[in-house]
Amino acid sequence: MPQLAKQLTMASSSSLFFLATLLALASWQVTAYDPSPLQDFCIADMKAPVRVNGFACKDPMAATPEDFFNAAMLDQPRDTKASKVRSNVTNINVINFPGLNTLGISLARIDYGPLGVNTPHIHPRATELLTVLEGTLYLGFVTSNPNRLFSKIVKKGDVFVFPKAMIHFQMNLAHDKPAAALSSLSSQNPGVISIANAVFGSKPPISDDVLATAFQVEKDLIHWLQSQFWGNTNY
Repeated sequence: MPQLAKQLTMASSSSLFFLATLLALASWQVTAYDPSPLQDFCIADMKAPVRVNGFACKDPMAATPEDFFNAAMLDQPRDTKASKVRSNVTNINVINFPGLNTLGISLARIDYGPLGVNTPHIHPRATELLTVLEGTLYLGFVTSNPNRLFSKIVKKGDVFVFPKAMIHFQMNLAHDKPAAALSSLSSQNPGVISIANAVFGSKPPISDDVLATAFQVEKDLIHWLQSQFWGNTNY
């Protein structure tokens, strides 16, 4: 009898362990991806007074082929001369293409002047897949702690992925000619936080005590850096 009780106890423990493992796996599957759309499409009604996580849908019976089309002219180069960093990003997301609402995808064309830089930034809601259309770029991203840099020089036709919410950048290595890239992003509205803009150009500004301590520099330098970003619309 003692032996039988021992076996029953072991069997019970094994069953509980197996059940716990199944529950853990099930929970992982549930949280591993965004929910799928609940209908074929949801054309954003940008004038709807309803506030939801995304945009309210317009009547699907009123949808037309034009709702799924955007004459973005992404084959056309953009001007980079007005930007201090010599780059220009053309976003195609739910804000200017309502048909993307709930579909979890968007695009961006990035133009770089000679030595132009798409400065360090993050997309809080998206992974980015970048394809080089023209030129040679130095690019990379930095991981969360420990801050490891993954960087590479890429050329026309090459593809590079930036994981979701990682700080990343690109730079045109040519001194005398432009470059261009096309990015696919895994969100209808990826968002962008430019590191320099956020740190030195926030409104209201971050305390100079905080920034001077964080960067280990004098406050006068912090004030000068902040002056480069306040009111700057061409960054």
